[in-house]
Amino acid sequence: MPDSSSPRVTGPPGGPAATELLRSLAPMLTRWLPRQRWFAGKGRPLDGLTLSAATELLPCAGAGPGLLHLLLEARQAETVDCYQLLLGVRPVMPPPLAPTLIGRPARGPLRGLAVYDAVPDERLTGVLLERLRTPGRLGALRFTREPGCALPGGLRARPLRAEQSNSSIVYGDTFILKLFRRVSPGVNPDLELPLALARTGCDRVPAPVAWFEASAADPLTLGVLQPYLTGSSDGWRLALHALHRRADFTGAAHALGRATAEVHTALAAALPTSVLRGEPLAALAEDMAGRLKLACDAVPQLRPYRAGLREAYAAVEELARAGEGHPVQRIHGDLHLGQVLRTATAGRGRGRGRDGGWSLIDFEGEPAKRLDERRRPQPVLQDVAGMLRSFDYAACQDGAGDFARSWAQANRDAFCAGYAAGGGTDPREHATLLRAYETDKAVYEVLYEAHHRPAWLPIPLAAIRRLAQAPQSPRRTAP
Repeated sequence: MPDSSSPRVTGPPGGPAATELLRSLAPMLTRWLPRQRWFAGKGRPLDGLTLSAATELLPCAGAGPGLLHLLLEARQAETVDCYQLLLGVRPVMPPPLAPTLIGRPARGPLRGLAVYDAVPDERLTGVLLERLRTPGRLGALRFTREPGCALPGGLRARPLRAEQSNSSIVYGDTFILKLFRRVSPGVNPDLELPLALARTGCDRVPAPVAWFEASAADPLTLGVLQPYLTGSSDGWRLALHALHRRADFTGAAHALGRATAEVHTALAAALPTSVLRGEPLAALAEDMAGRLKLACDAVPQLRPYRAGLREAYAAVEELARAGEGHPVQRIHGDLHLGQVLRTATAGRGRGRGRDGGWSLIDFEGEPAKRLDERRRPQPVLQDVAGMLRSFDYAACQDGAGDFARSWAQANRDAFCAGYAAGGGTDPREHATLLRAYETDKAVYEVLYEAHHRPAWLPIPLAAIRRLAQAPQSPRRTAP
């Protein structure tokens, strides 16, 4: 523990130690935060920081490294986002960790010490695993483990580097811990939904082993530990590999559709469902039309197709006026080829062994949306549309030739057929609503690519041109 000459940096957020801690760290964090890939407010000035909680996971005084957990609110104009930070503290930085240095405070309880991002420090991230092995509370944090789950200690930690909105740490090729960087009050769907699926016996999603949260009246989910699917490959890489070899991928796409339907069926059994009809269905179309307007205002290339795209939403409004409805339930919320894994060998579960091992991961939903929006029941067609768009994106990595276009369409059809074989209705039987969701997704992609990857803008614009044409004979089925 810290000696008597070094004040602890834990305690109530408004306490003197915590206030002094924030004052000492604020100048360097103000520079460091906006440069992180997971920081949501890029391009806008950071107006201020507020410390919500500070907890020492390892003492931050002495010769050894310390580990400090912070929940920090960042204010930008009218927006306030809460971020989870894991900060290492050392008198001297080892050379391999030098790129993670945030700074050395000139004042406060950490004066003169090196403060750095602790996620790449395997010694410090190993502490998180040990905390998860021994459930209980520590300061503002509460650690929980699923009953009966074996969780060995001493597993080597290594961070995954291909992350954006979160950070992940793999322990000994056995477990993976996802750390949510931007956090909100309430249970994160990436904990809630896999737990619900595990308790139905669905083996398509790695079941949570342990997790931790900020203990409060409305807790914040901070991290989830799940089995690491060693030897798996994500669907995006597999699809690109098949495409570049001019190989058939429809069998894999069919199996993926089947796996997706199984997950949707299990979610519908585990959690409440409803039917969207009337005014709520019309409101869904109005929201899509509103997003189209904003995107057209921001991206001039989208404007020539505005009328045709608007017809896709008007057709949904027509369904609402006719009294037709569509089931809604909890869904993945951000499904694409990068959110699915296929193991090289058949898994234990009967479902995975049957089709080569497709699993769905990352149930957080779209990180840009509010947590309450991500937890709202939606038509399963939102997930289906996301996957269909992903096949188009993969095809465009190989150019826009005839083979790529036919490859994408064949796999879109195979996915839908597999979805029907897995217990869902064929998504193509709901052509009106599916077209609206595909259009909404493509509009989002146009806006994203225009702002972040302008060279990729032709990919969603190709879909926009197709979707702006009214379907020749849409099929509609009401429940």
